[in-house]
Amino acid sequence: YIPTSVTWIGYAAFQDCFSLESVTIPNSVTSIDSYAFYNCSSLQSVTIPNSVTSIGNNAFQKCSSLQSVTIPNSVTSIGNSAFEYCSSLQSVTIPNSVTIIGNNAFQFCYDLQSVTIPNSVTGIGNNAFWNCYSLQSVTINGNPKIGTDAFWEIPATVTMNLTASKIDGDYWTTFCNDGYNFQADKYTKVYKGTIA
Repeated sequence: YIPTSVTWIGYAAFQDCFSLESVTIPNSVTSIDSYAFYNCSSLQSVTIPNSVTSIGNNAFQKCSSLQSVTIPNSVTSIGNSAFEYCSSLQSVTIPNSVTIIGNNAFQFCYDLQSVTIPNSVTGIGNNAFWNCYSLQSVTINGNPKIGTDAFWEIPATVTMNLTASKIDGDYWTTFCNDGYNFQADKYTKVYKGTIA
């Protein structure tokens, strides 16, 4: 339990605390710094309060027992590799306050089943959901800039506004799963195409 006198959780504060199973972060904390809970492999639950505005790079990377996380409405950015290799993560709620999902943010989250990207998100980083093998449903709202390989090797049906979206980098691998198929909208499947 972290007391209310704490206002931020610093760089690598709990890194490699292999037996840490749960943590409650108080409303006094405004930021979770890079590597704060890196490789806390037994961490199963974490409560992030509405006071937190940013989740740093690699903050929860390799928390392999973490099953679910709710990101509060106060958070505006999810750092690079913030939840990478959270291999047990099944659900994540991304609120309308988030504008940036960093590179590799949810890469190798093997058990993640669905994700909805809210209208507020303006950028989805490179490899953000790469190799999320269980991801069955992706809904992209708004008009985010989508990085290279953001959804590489996922089985999901991706629902998005293809004509409005800004797809960066390698157009062939931004969305890829054996045959380059993803759903551009509710009714149309695109197998190969070019983005103007």
